[in-house]
Amino acid sequence: MQLHFYKYQGTGNDFVMIDNRTDFFPKNNIQLIAQLCDRRFGIGGDGLILLENDATSDFKMVYYNSDGNQSTMCGNGGRCLVAFAKKLNVINTKAVFNAVDGLHHASVNENEIVSLQMINVSEINKNADYTFLNTGSPHHVQLVSDLENYNVKDKGAAIRYGSLYGKEGSNINFVKQIDENTFALRTYERGVEDETLACGTGATAVAIAMNANGVTNASSININVEGGKLAVSFTKEDDQFTNVFLTGPATFVFEGTIAI
Repeated sequence: MQLHFYKYQGTGNDFVMIDNRTDFFPKNNIQLIAQLCDRRFGIGGDGLILLENDATSDFKMVYYNSDGNQSTMCGNGGRCLVAFAKKLNVINTKAVFNAVDGLHHASVNENEIVSLQMINVSEINKNADYTFLNTGSPHHVQLVSDLENYNVKDKGAAIRYGSLYGKEGSNINFVKQIDENTFALRTYERGVEDETLACGTGATAVAIAMNANGVTNASSININVEGGKLAVSFTKEDDQFTNVFLTGPATFVFEGTIAI
């Protein structure tokens, strides 16, 4: 069987995209999904995303990590899926889609800049040297010195597999403040089990965590990831963060077919 696919990237977070509106894709084939995401023996990607029909919205997002397992929300993946939906003429410039964490509103402009509404956040676990919160996926946020030379893979894995988060683990974000409303971010992603060039739910978690901890008072925050620049904005009322938007580029890379 020949599988037609598309490749997208959002600030270096790259995804295999498949139009599954006819429900043909073998969704339970973990080995196949992992192989498609393999950078040596497949197409290559941090994850694979299916665009499917949905009864109550423009489309449905089904997201798999590169290990082949279905996973929690992916912010950059969601943004790329909006751009993909526009390419397929499923939407024009605005979208409402269903994901594992509920409905998301989004918009895309002519320059492939996608703004995606993320879930509201109210539960924030603050600790002396880290913060934990869920922005559609679980995130550990930690300020570090010398971020440029930090061993993200080893130190991230040690926390991800350590006693803090149990069997499910967490994504691990290491952060450095640049100025009042700008932070640099490097992320170890569970499911990829390595550092990725960007993480959308991670960028969202960092922005909210830095504000919640009083590191910044800004409600519009720039996040410099290894693969580019993202922006996160929100409304804060007491300890509730609403109207959370993740904004950045979502770029079509190529399309093709592969035998499966």
